[in-house]
Amino acid sequence: MTTALSELYGSLPLWLQILQGVTLVVILSSVLSVVVLFACAARFRRRTNRLTRDGVDAREEDFLWVFVVPALNEEVTIADSIARLQQTHATHAVFLAIDDGSDDRTGEILAGIADDRLHVLTRLAPNARRGKAAALNDAYRYLDESILTDPAFSRWTKDQVIVAIVDADGRLDPSAPISASTHFADDRMGGLQVLVRIYNRRGPLTWAQDVEFTAFGRLFQAGRAWWGTANLGGNGQFTRLAALASVDDGSGPWRHTLTEDQDLGVRLIQAGWANAQDNDATIHQQGLNSLKRLYRQRVRWAQGNWQAFSLLRGVGRPALPPAARIDSVFYLLTPLLQLLMGTSFVISMAMWVLDIGPRSVTVWWVLALFLALSLGPTVVILLLRQGRWYSRLLGVLLVVPYTICSWLIFPVLAASLLREALGRNSWAKTPRETIDDGSPLATIGT
Repeated sequence: MTTALSELYGSLPLWLQILQGVTLVVILSSVLSVVVLFACAARFRRRTNRLTRDGVDAREEDFLWVFVVPALNEEVTIADSIARLQQTHATHAVFLAIDDGSDDRTGEILAGIADDRLHVLTRLAPNARRGKAAALNDAYRYLDESILTDPAFSRWTKDQVIVAIVDADGRLDPSAPISASTHFADDRMGGLQVLVRIYNRRGPLTWAQDVEFTAFGRLFQAGRAWWGTANLGGNGQFTRLAALASVDDGSGPWRHTLTEDQDLGVRLIQAGWANAQDNDATIHQQGLNSLKRLYRQRVRWAQGNWQAFSLLRGVGRPALPPAARIDSVFYLLTPLLQLLMGTSFVISMAMWVLDIGPRSVTVWWVLALFLALSLGPTVVILLLRQGRWYSRLLGVLLVVPYTICSWLIFPVLAASLLREALGRNSWAKTPRETIDDGSPLATIGT
């Protein structure tokens, strides 16, 4: 292998030959992964369309839908959030809002909402503000011990109760329960994630976030859903109560990680449940217009991805096809692989600018890494997006701006790894922006 790398990369130092050789393998694997997931996503779409067309032995009224809304200082969004949930097409619904020690008007606003379906769990110090996982675990216990013990809910088993997590800025598609019931007709289905969109996608930064979420849902999530290994997000996450109970370690289903949603999704799969993606239902959430706030958010998410490395030891538990098992490892190793490719890119750029080493090699690597990391998958992703007739053409024209925007936050990988190494896990809540009552349509593509 060393000889082959030496022939390919000429007089580069041995350590750099090895680094770029490994990076080449990762790039080729990434391209193959995108191709496989694209094919699996197409098969999943056909299967979902067939189930919808033929009908399945399940209706939304066959389930009790429990919509959980974590709310810490959400006076800007909470009234809008509950009002929208009240419009969902769910025959049997419970709204459980978690006032997690708010010191604004969140509690007052919730108290003023007249709806027998609304339950408010008020968490007080010193138990409040201990993270989203702690709040969700309290809600899980409250649901099991206080709500479902009511005789009015005695008919519902844990297999029939579906828990949906909707952030306070979330705008859930009213028909989501109808669409989700198609998936939960399968008794093996433990979790379901609906497609996340950004409703204030009127600027370049929020548009780029919308592209990112659409890409993840329509390509990566849909592809993995064919195997039953789609993951869960923190917003628009539906889980069967029986599945949550199966991963309850005594303190609750959610663990105290920075990406508790990812952690839960992987553990459900490792416990033998299937997870799916529903791209026919959407949840719109607020995007970040500040690059500084976006950077902080992504550092937090990336640090959670580093923490997910501990889940690698459970990859062999579920009975999955070999391709799905390999993809699961690849998925959990994503931050490491991205950091590896990014490092090679930076080194190649430096060698090119400083004219170190064979110029043909460094130029080739700069172009290859740029195309492999960004342009190729991004073109596929933008072509998969739905919208007005001109959306795909506009999307292709915006490939390079989107790629540049995504690279602006590449340093989050290194920053998050440093934070994890130093044991720094505290984070301040990202403030909400003032909302409007407009539709979630964008002015920069869709």
